[in-house]
Amino acid sequence: MKLIVGLGNPGAKYARNRHNIGFMALDRIAADHGFPGWKSKHQGAVSEGRFGSDRAVLLKPDTYMNKSGDSVGAAMRFYKLEPQDIIVFHDEIDLAPGKVKWKMGGGHAGHNGLRSIHAHIGADYGRVRLGVGHPGHKDAVPGYVLRDFPKADADWLDDVLRGCSDGAPHLAQGDGAKFMNAVGMRLSPPRSNDSEKKTKPPKPPQPEAAPVEDTRSTLQKLMDRFT
Repeated sequence: MKLIVGLGNPGAKYARNRHNIGFMALDRIAADHGFPGWKSKHQGAVSEGRFGSDRAVLLKPDTYMNKSGDSVGAAMRFYKLEPQDIIVFHDEIDLAPGKVKWKMGGGHAGHNGLRSIHAHIGADYGRVRLGVGHPGHKDAVPGYVLRDFPKADADWLDDVLRGCSDGAPHLAQGDGAKFMNAVGMRLSPPRSNDSEKKTKPPKPPQPEAAPVEDTRSTLQKLMDRFT
């Protein structure tokens, strides 16, 4: 069984923040895969379900970002899991908007949610890094991640969330490579044969046939005209 965690801040005013993309990913996964309604449990919102035969628990901590580890640690102990059984979806300012990366273990890179999780369960858990871009200066980061995604980001954001949902069953099986393949199919779908045909350059125009020389005499032309 896997515990799949999305990071964010609880409450309607944070719902569309860049910092809440982890919550958004779990909402999409739950909706697409028929998970039951969210229940208040383990200091968070929990939905337990299956991807085929693979059981999984979805968790959105209600503790605010910098206390995410309180909820994750409580759930891990309740379900008797190891850190390797936990996967965390979170915003990543060091990735361009629309980029997604999977990794197992590693540092927290200053992310307050990951820092809190590290403190409770260590660093040996999986994480899905969801790129939101960087504001350009570290002092601007707090205000940047706590602002809503602009409307211009709607298309790539939808592709990212759907891709994460497509790949979620592979995460439940512990296959990060297949998860990334599923995400890639959403972000960079293969072109169909029809689209390839449409993009082929048009054939160059064929040269016109050279005119045939008229070898008739003047008298023959006159006779042909009136006959």
